[in-house]
Amino acid sequence: MRPLAMHPLVQRLLLFSTLLFCGSLSMAQQAPVILVMGDSLSAGYGIDVQEGWVTLLEERLSEQGFPHQVVNGSVSGETSGGGLNRLPRLLEQHEPSWVILELGGNDGLRGYPVSDLRGNLEEIVAMSRDSGADVLLLGMQIPPNYGPRYTRQFAEVYPALAEELDLALVPFMLEGVATDSTLMQRDGIHPNADAQPLILETVWPVLHPQLKALGSQRQTD
Repeated sequence: MRPLAMHPLVQRLLLFSTLLFCGSLSMAQQAPVILVMGDSLSAGYGIDVQEGWVTLLEERLSEQGFPHQVVNGSVSGETSGGGLNRLPRLLEQHEPSWVILELGGNDGLRGYPVSDLRGNLEEIVAMSRDSGADVLLLGMQIPPNYGPRYTRQFAEVYPALAEELDLALVPFMLEGVATDSTLMQRDGIHPNADAQPLILETVWPVLHPQLKALGSQRQTD
């Protein structure tokens, strides 16, 4: 029994749909990726993930005509050591052009040695750069009840590393948020949904010119 012949119009529609799908898939594959490597502050702990600053970043990029897609590789409770262990697979899978590095808060809350934190962050930066990605470092601070010496040493890791490795730096991710109880959840550690746009406004002025500069450079190359 011979198969029924397909109407030419149906054939053309199917071909057009296939080409459109392949074109969309190709564009998605070519879109530069921003990989966010963070902990609960970026994973959206205690809030709807759609309200988180990472989702708001993706929306901002789209609104302003940037082609980037955002991959959120953040995990609640993550330490710098855990992020370092997970990074190779994420780099291989997503081939990001940028890595936004937001790790260390849990290291501090657990009292891990500052030298270990610095070493892990340094390795993450090196690994990201070796894969072809630029890195934006988000600075973190911990509550003063951990003692002035440890608190100071912890906070100093981020600017020191940024200067040594020539990294774009957001000095303190939770600037204007951490000290405002109305912007924090009941645990006093995690920002609430109202704080998320403010976090984006802290990150964006540093990330935005980096993306523009890199885009202009590629256009002239």
